[in-house]
Amino acid sequence: MITVVRADELGEGARGRVADVFARGFAEDFSYFSKDPGVLADAFAHMLLLDRFHVVCVDGEPAAIATLTTGTEQCFAPKWGPMREHLGLLRGTICYFVVRKQFMAVSDGVTEGVGEIGFVTTAPGYQRRGLGTVLLRHLIATPGFRAFVLEEIKDTNEAALGLYRKLGFTEYRRRPQKHAARAGFDAYVSMRLDVADRQDR
Repeated sequence: MITVVRADELGEGARGRVADVFARGFAEDFSYFSKDPGVLADAFAHMLLLDRFHVVCVDGEPAAIATLTTGTEQCFAPKWGPMREHLGLLRGTICYFVVRKQFMAVSDGVTEGVGEIGFVTTAPGYQRRGLGTVLLRHLIATPGFRAFVLEEIKDTNEAALGLYRKLGFTEYRRRPQKHAARAGFDAYVSMRLDVADRQDR
């Protein structure tokens, strides 16, 4: 059975499982700090603001996640203690500052009535089963928003970009990557879906 719930509705015991999906989905981005997704999950579990995470569960097991925020809302509340504990003094400290700088900035595209969808990922064992589509459709059906944005997607992430286009998102900004050859991609793409004419349900 497939269900979509907010992570805080799963109970505190699900924190580690949600963190595991997050860590595996973004393991490449955090590989400097650890190449072990389990270690990353342990380092990140404390910082997830579960009421901002939405989860597709397959038979009760978290399989795909995404966040939905508006205005200045954040998805994370990092503390360097747990990061240092799991990643070491140096890398834990650096990771703390990277999360705060790179993952907690408020987008200028998120104005009143606009929701930002972020950190969309599916656990490796559940990929290619349409769970990302289920989750995104659920989020863009949330009443009270006139538009949704997806910010800073790597232009090489064709699977994600294709999914977002299929759901009606269009590119509204492209930010070149300064060190493209080293980074492995040329630009960050931001996309928007206007739903002002949709009847809230």
